[in-house]
Amino acid sequence: MKPGTFYKRAGQNTVEYLLILAVIVGVVLITGTALKKYMPSLFSQITQQMDTAVNQLGRSSGNVD
Repeated sequence: MKPGTFYKRAGQNTVEYLLILAVIVGVVLITGTALKKYMPSLFSQITQQMDTAVNQLGRSSGNVD
């Protein structure tokens, strides 16, 4: 046998890339499910803050409801 025969690993790169991709997909899925619980309340808070800011700007410019 030639020396170094066992060190030739042609398919290793593909397997490593697939494992990295699987880890990234797993992290994205876990993050998505975690954020799914908090997103509706976050959007409602942002909407309330924007409504408050718009109403304050409207009143300060002389426009009254």
